[in-house]
Amino acid sequence: MAGIPSPSIPVTERTRLKRLPKRGVFDRAAVYDILDEGFVCHVGFVVDGQPFVIPTGYARVGDEIYLHGSAASRMVRSLTTGLDVCVTVTLVDGLVLARSAFHHSMNYRSVMILGQARLVTDCEEKTEALRAFTSHIVPDRWDTLRPVTSQELLGTSVLALPIEEASAKVRSGPPVDDEEDLQWPVWAGVVPLSLQSSSPEPDAHVRPDTAPLDPRVLARGARRGK
Repeated sequence: MAGIPSPSIPVTERTRLKRLPKRGVFDRAAVYDILDEGFVCHVGFVVDGQPFVIPTGYARVGDEIYLHGSAASRMVRSLTTGLDVCVTVTLVDGLVLARSAFHHSMNYRSVMILGQARLVTDCEEKTEALRAFTSHIVPDRWDTLRPVTSQELLGTSVLALPIEEASAKVRSGPPVDDEEDLQWPVWAGVVPLSLQSSSPEPDAHVRPDTAPLDPRVLARGARRGK
């Protein structure tokens, strides 16, 4: 049906995995799950031969991810000219400890998106993108906040990058030791890692009648249904 993206993201020469291709993932739902769980992406681009990689927040809405920043920032100024961009997101799930240094690794899920970003000029789309940024951090928080002002909208630039040329790479499971090393007397296995929030710490200006923040809304995996 026209307008509905394929369940799989097409493989291109730029996204085809040349090393350990079995770890490549092109299932759109799996790619989106990784993007939805992360908080920070790294935006790579080249200006006058100089590469830059900028860490920043993001949000996915449908088949695009949104980036935002000051109109005066290098990233925004550069990407609005139609530069090629590479956006990556990585989640580290565990430390993989082998019996040799050579086979130490990490369990991870990562996504790479290639393309060209467009500047969002429609006021309604920009507002919805800002809502998405906020909801990506804490679900449903936007509706509880002081409404965004026209000056804030004017001072914030939003870029949209379509998820058309992308791939994920995933490593899971135990270490892969050489057969002759399996009896070496050292502990080997996986140390699981996860991102967890601690108890919320209110600032000095929270009104006494304000409802406390429910820490359950900060549980990333739980709210993603995992």
